[in-house]
Amino acid sequence: MFDPSCAHMYAFVRVFWRGRVPNLIGGTFVDSKSSASIDVINPATQEVVSQVPLTTNEEFKAAVSAAKQAFPSWRNTPITTRQRIMFKFQELIRRDMDKLAMNITTEQGKTLKDAHGDVFRGLGKCLLLVLLLWLDFHGMEMVELNLYEVVEHACGMATIQMGEYAPNVSNGIDTYSLREPLGVCAGICPFNFPAMIPLWMFPVAATCGNTFVLKPSEKDPGASIMLAELAMEAGLPKGVLNIVHGTNDIVNAICDDDDIKAISFVGSNIAGMHIYARGSAKGKRVQSNMGAKNHGVVLPDASVDATLNALVAAGFGAAGQRCMALSTIVFVGDSESWENKLVERAKALKVNAGTEPDADLGPVISKQAKERICRLIQSGVDSGARLLLDGRNTVVPGYEHGNFIGPTILTDVTADMDCYKEEIFGPVLLCMRTDSFEEAINIVNNNKYGNGASIFTSSGVAARKFQTEIEAGQVGINVPIPVPLPFFSFTGSKASFAGDLNFYGKAGVNFYTQIKTVTQQWKDLPGSSGVSLAMPTSQKL
Repeated sequence: MFDPSCAHMYAFVRVFWRGRVPNLIGGTFVDSKSSASIDVINPATQEVVSQVPLTTNEEFKAAVSAAKQAFPSWRNTPITTRQRIMFKFQELIRRDMDKLAMNITTEQGKTLKDAHGDVFRGLGKCLLLVLLLWLDFHGMEMVELNLYEVVEHACGMATIQMGEYAPNVSNGIDTYSLREPLGVCAGICPFNFPAMIPLWMFPVAATCGNTFVLKPSEKDPGASIMLAELAMEAGLPKGVLNIVHGTNDIVNAICDDDDIKAISFVGSNIAGMHIYARGSAKGKRVQSNMGAKNHGVVLPDASVDATLNALVAAGFGAAGQRCMALSTIVFVGDSESWENKLVERAKALKVNAGTEPDADLGPVISKQAKERICRLIQSGVDSGARLLLDGRNTVVPGYEHGNFIGPTILTDVTADMDCYKEEIFGPVLLCMRTDSFEEAINIVNNNKYGNGASIFTSSGVAARKFQTEIEAGQVGINVPIPVPLPFFSFTGSKASFAGDLNFYGKAGVNFYTQIKTVTQQWKDLPGSSGVSLAMPTSQKL
């Protein structure tokens, strides 16, 4: 299927033809000297796709050193040059879109359609953030992928990378501020979006003038390797992007290394809080996107068909393995008719291997994940929830060993149940019922997570009340997955996020840069009265 003679796919070929995933250190793909490795498993077949080495400490240090050595030259590279590299990068990603999607489906399990979306969403964020920084240096004809309407907004956002200038703040004194890169930054990625999340991280960091060390998920590292190869083909200099593999040891090494100035993380709460605490204790900036329990509040006046379609898509899409999955529905008033229709639509979804053209849901990532999901479903039943639709015994002909779970719906769920308190991260929809809108808002606000929440209603008054009172970073009004376009930030809150600056948008650019303020004076001072030890003020300067 793939031609090993294609130079631009060299790293990808190594993954699938030589068995071991390489590190990227100083612009060269190198086999790790580690004898320890982890199998990358196709979740639909249980076949071993490749092996991920547990990068040695010496190799990790070499990657950080390469990034550190590349930083002075890269930070002084004109911003227009960095921008052109990123435009070329997105062009190459479009060229190899099908190969990237196939890799994602093979390693992660999601459907090919969703895998394309994984790349497109990351590509859009990558491209739009470049546009946000320096759009006025380039013509809009470069922009494709249905981003034209977004670019219209981005045209007014070029100032987010610009500093501030105030001339003659006092006699002959000018003051101005600059945004400068931090140095070596690092990213630690989850399994569920193996292309999009790396594209949240290194293109933004690099375009701001930083160098980067990326640790992909050990479950599906292939997309990161392919993206790195394309970035270098686009002209990214050696050492600007480096890739290492591993688990806890590499994560701790990233947190502890004095040369790494900032860490971006997406993943579970346990790992995220560990990274936030350990990295922050070493003086690093950390942005940590973590778990979620996103709610959809359905009022009696909601549009029935549109709402049902939204709930099914947002609850079961990507087999529920996304931090913005709409996993909990709170019905205000009658819920039985809604639930019956939900079951009908969920039953119509096709569970199959992601490579099959009729697949709506692929497998979950691993056998361990499937076991955990099934355990949480059973805990709900044991605690008094009613199982309206049970997908635990789903078997796909031809893929009998796959980690498949069909759409599952639990109702009569209460806030004290483990299935509600924990993020299930599978194709499981929980249904709750309240008598009042205020009670529904309280349920959402009392949950520890705060990634997103949506309301479905025809009432503008109710929608306004919801957006004002709800405690969630991203709010949808008749929108089930309210992930913002890239010139806004991904704004999770409460236990879903740790840090001060969120991913992408203005906050993302600010995260990867620091402010320097310069005060300058260019004038002769004849007849000076001598040295003054007083604190200077605008009157005395």
